[in-house]
Amino acid sequence: MSAVPDLPRRRLLGALGCAGLALPLAGFMPLSAERRAFEAMLARDPLCRAPVLAAAPGAPGAPRKLRLAFNATAICTSPVEVARRSGIFAKHGLEVELVNFGAATEALLEAIATRKADAGVGMALRWLKPMEMGFDVKITGGTHGGCMRLVGNPAAGITTDLNSLRGKTIAVTDMAAPDKNFFSMLLKRRGIDPDRDVTWRVFPAHVFGLALERGEAQAYALGDPIAWTLRRDSNLLEVATNLSGEWADRACCILGISGGLVKEEPKTARALTQALIEAQQVSAHHPEVAVDAFLTYAPASVKRDDLIAIMRSHTHGHSPAGLDIRREIELYAEELKSVGVMRASTDPKRFAERVTVDVLSA
Repeated sequence: MSAVPDLPRRRLLGALGCAGLALPLAGFMPLSAERRAFEAMLARDPLCRAPVLAAAPGAPGAPRKLRLAFNATAICTSPVEVARRSGIFAKHGLEVELVNFGAATEALLEAIATRKADAGVGMALRWLKPMEMGFDVKITGGTHGGCMRLVGNPAAGITTDLNSLRGKTIAVTDMAAPDKNFFSMLLKRRGIDPDRDVTWRVFPAHVFGLALERGEAQAYALGDPIAWTLRRDSNLLEVATNLSGEWADRACCILGISGGLVKEEPKTARALTQALIEAQQVSAHHPEVAVDAFLTYAPASVKRDDLIAIMRSHTHGHSPAGLDIRREIELYAEELKSVGVMRASTDPKRFAERVTVDVLSA
């Protein structure tokens, strides 16, 4: 990608969001009045009027075939499906096979490290500890923020004040869950000891509501869409999200690419990163496109309007790369050390330098 030294990196990445959208979006609808209306909507979007600062790399000849692993049941990963269905991957010279790993994100990371998959999208706070242990996966960008929620039962005395959680039990899906890690960090930062002042208890996600009804837990930490719909359906209270306070401009989900692929094929790594950033921009400005791509995987009880509201609550327009994602990973490493997840001897700056790669400036 050609250098544009007089423009900030985030503006450059944002401009990618609408470059060449008319052709890729052809995968969603036929040539019709509806499609023409949709393209006119894109043309009116301020982001879409931004200049095209760099051309897509587009490999000559046959497209490069890749396997990309992700959790298709998480609404926040729907831009991955957008990139495939809309032709964004193809525009960047890629033919991407999507592999749904469900919720087994550690297995997903291992698959990338062992080249069973070439890349994957997952939660930073699930991956950083295994990466500290030496998994050969490189982070080339963040995808979005805002898909984790801490929700409490007002009848049990929970309020929007985090101090109301003292002495309470918080339901989580496992003790290494990214939700548990994030809200441990948040509590620690607010002067609440996540190991002594609250109790974490493991339940299957589908019984969180029952656990709160029975008083076995007074709050839960979980990701969307279940976190959002359970709060609404059970008249619960959202205490915090992973966009609270100083985390408002932080990505929670990241793109990891096999270290071998990054080293051997930097242009392919760049093309994949650009394609997913572009899909995030489409999803940020037109969440209905991402929701329609997700409906195949959505729980039957969740309606389309619910999913659009969930997507709008995320920050899919925040997809940091280069020095920006490196700094965010460094901050996460510092915070994970503070709650005992990462080793006390780990240097956050050196760790971030080791696990991130700036493929867009190559």
